[in-house]
Amino acid sequence: MASLNGTSHNPIDDELDFSEIEAKYRVDFDDGFDSIIVVDGIPVIDKSKLDKLLAKISKEFSRRGAVIKPDDIFVPWDDNAGKTKGFIFVDLGNPDAAAFAANAMNGHPFDTKHTFRINRFTDIERYANIDETYVEPTVEEYRPKEHLRAWLADSQGRDQYVTYRGDDVEIHWHGKPSQCEVAYAKKNWTELYASWSPLGTYFATLFRQGVRLWGGPSWEPQHRFAHPLVKLIDFSPCENYLVTWSHDPISVPANLPQGPEFFSPEDEGNNIAVWDIKSGQLLRTFPTTSYENEDPAMKKQMQWPALKWSSDDKFVARVTPGQHISVYELPTMGLHDKKSLKIEGVVDFEWCPHGEKDKEDAEKAAKAEKTEKGAKKRENMLAYWTPEVANQPARVTLISFPSRTVLRQKNLFNVTECKLHWQNQGDFLCVKVDRHTKTKKSIFCNLEIFRVREKDYPVEVVELKDTVTDFSWEPKGERFAIVSSNDPNLGNPGPGITIKTDIGFYQLDRAKNDFKLLRTLTSRTSNTIRWSPRGRHVVLATVGSSTKSELEFWDLDFSTEERREGQNVKEEWGSGIQQLGSADHYGVTDVEWDPSGRYLATSASAWRHTLENGYAIWDFRGQELEKHILDRFKQFIWRPRPRSLLTKDQQRQVRKNLREYSRAFDEEDAAEESNVSAELIAHRKRLLDEWNAWRARCKRDIAEEKRSRGQKLNGEHHEEEKEEIEEWIDEVIEQIEEEVVE
Repeated sequence: MASLNGTSHNPIDDELDFSEIEAKYRVDFDDGFDSIIVVDGIPVIDKSKLDKLLAKISKEFSRRGAVIKPDDIFVPWDDNAGKTKGFIFVDLGNPDAAAFAANAMNGHPFDTKHTFRINRFTDIERYANIDETYVEPTVEEYRPKEHLRAWLADSQGRDQYVTYRGDDVEIHWHGKPSQCEVAYAKKNWTELYASWSPLGTYFATLFRQGVRLWGGPSWEPQHRFAHPLVKLIDFSPCENYLVTWSHDPISVPANLPQGPEFFSPEDEGNNIAVWDIKSGQLLRTFPTTSYENEDPAMKKQMQWPALKWSSDDKFVARVTPGQHISVYELPTMGLHDKKSLKIEGVVDFEWCPHGEKDKEDAEKAAKAEKTEKGAKKRENMLAYWTPEVANQPARVTLISFPSRTVLRQKNLFNVTECKLHWQNQGDFLCVKVDRHTKTKKSIFCNLEIFRVREKDYPVEVVELKDTVTDFSWEPKGERFAIVSSNDPNLGNPGPGITIKTDIGFYQLDRAKNDFKLLRTLTSRTSNTIRWSPRGRHVVLATVGSSTKSELEFWDLDFSTEERREGQNVKEEWGSGIQQLGSADHYGVTDVEWDPSGRYLATSASAWRHTLENGYAIWDFRGQELEKHILDRFKQFIWRPRPRSLLTKDQQRQVRKNLREYSRAFDEEDAAEESNVSAELIAHRKRLLDEWNAWRARCKRDIAEEKRSRGQKLNGEHHEEEKEEIEEWIDEVIEQIEEEVVE
């Protein structure tokens, strides 16, 4: 039978039921927009830059785990202006992926001028039709958070330290003997080691899964960073960022959670990760630095920290040896000015620390920026050195950042190695230069000292004949100490061999504007210098030796005490150096001052040897306060303190009225001593009462035993005989000595 359009029609088809087949192969068209997001904050560009923009956006999304392609992006266009409208539509394929991308990328800084603001496409219609009827929100119960620096408010002004022994980690209060106690203890708190943040706010522990930060009086977990098999960590100076490193390259399994707190496929193969502490988000990853023309047969120890921070946390830099220094801006972790500092042959660099005056100036400049423009503050500064290449001499360079202005250069000749040592206030830079003779058979040392605060950055040279094995600046001072040696066994120390060293103290002579030797201590075995955080006091220690373990406590301003007492003392150069005491801690491996500079801790770690592990605490004069021999003892660390909140005037006023404060402290000490005496008397009385009670009980037991045997007790029918005790006391009334002359 013919149909209307000329085709044949079989009437049997009308009798067949195709509903099951149609239901099986039915295609559902998604008419919803749940998989689409709207991204605001996109740069306005013309068509010439469109492909580059889409590629960059796709890369940023993929880095955070929301993988997209340029084809998934629709860009609205302003035909009149010939430019984009500043927002885009992105199709993620399904609602779950769209929700994840919106959460991960909302607030993401695309560059210094643009930040992503993301909404779901379906939310726009919902916002337009929102019910404007006011509904009073439910008030959640307020739960106050613990203050992360609550330990600073301790009424007794005590410091804290952590010990790690076996599987036990303990945090202790340290003060007077009666004030020392365990603040918190936990088993299996770390699997590798523990660390404090630079200002003492966080306590970090390392596990196989990553790093955890703890804090507050109850030591609740604050943050965690998922870096499997992490081995090393490093905080930024202001505690805003954390760097983690693992020997095993990052790998991202298919079932690993995705998001800003986790690694993405683009991070695979890298070893170093940078995290934002407050948000917990991953900022960037890096591979371990490889040396140029490195011989695979020669393994070099990895430099740590691999990333070095500026003192204000605004920049972080890493060196590619022999090629360049890459400086990244925070918090975007983008390469500054989109280019590295290309320095041929560069070996190492160090940022200049900010002193207290620099920090005060920065705070004033920050306040001034709110009221007036053009307020200036001191730029960051870094120093780097390059070795001799062909006919070019070795060179030390100071540059300011971010202006990249070269401030000072110094050429050096016959250089074997350089080490950069900044004074903690950023006033001086010492370059320890190991030089060789023309025959290259012997090594000697020069100290090139840059006076950074003065005009044109003058350089003073201290020439030394011996090899310098340790160098240390006095905190907040103009002195430094060195350990030098000409011992023939210095290069190849064997078991049981003690290296003889000399200790030299130097100070800036303002009259001559150069550094002058204060005093030399000869024929020592000390190999480590530890200055008190307050300066003035220094400890010379023999660390890591199997035969010697001496500690020497020195005061470099001992004569100033006499001047304070009103004595008229004519001071000679270096006459104020005085040894306060000496001690010995067998097998010492670590020496560390507490933040106040009043106490010193020495420890013998089981990570280095297994003989008499434990720790000891000394006062600044070398008197032992406590000592603990503990098997499997691993680590001792004082808790750092942040910068004082008192102004310079307030600190000056405290020092001026120190005698008044000392009276109150003396009264507290006397009251404590009387309490200790009262406690001692009560303890002795309790022991005497216990003795008398035991003696009476024994008498009763003996009496009952005799009665049971039918024996007659002595004096059973008489009153109990009294026990008389005679006590003879000799008293010397007068003593006369006569000398007989024959």
